[in-house]
Amino acid sequence: MSMFMRNRRRRIPGINSSSLPDLIFTVLFFFMIVTNMRQDQLKVDHRMPQSRQLERVTNKQGLMYIHIGRPATGVASADVPPTCDAAAGMVIQINESYVTVDDIGRIVSEERARMKPEDARNMRVIIKADRHTPMGLVNDVKQALRRSDVLNIIYAADQKDMRR
Repeated sequence: MSMFMRNRRRRIPGINSSSLPDLIFTVLFFFMIVTNMRQDQLKVDHRMPQSRQLERVTNKQGLMYIHIGRPATGVASADVPPTCDAAAGMVIQINESYVTVDDIGRIVSEERARMKPEDARNMRVIIKADRHTPMGLVNDVKQALRRSDVLNIIYAADQKDMRR
């Protein structure tokens, strides 16, 4: 009969947690791979011009992006402002919102106030413009940046295919 008696002193063994760090690092690695790091929701469609000699921006501190192009197809028509260049239908986007050339100075000063002092002194603006953007609009943006004391302007382009 003692064979069928329950041993009351016996305890349930604890959970083995030796593989828990491996599981946590695997999940962390998975989320690092699948996470999208884009900061701004693009509301502008642009096909950038092509170039043969490009330089990659290595220091990402103190950067501000200006997108110039036609309104994206998925954007609601109520969100599209009056165009900055009525002839070409181009709009300017900074930080997920449409702006006019006159608003650029105010937005640049707000961005500069959010940056660290050393980044604010070396602030650079990257202009990502559609290849069919009128040069007059790009020049107006450059003049507004110059009035805001931003003198480091970078133009974004795609690598040109050398096989042609």
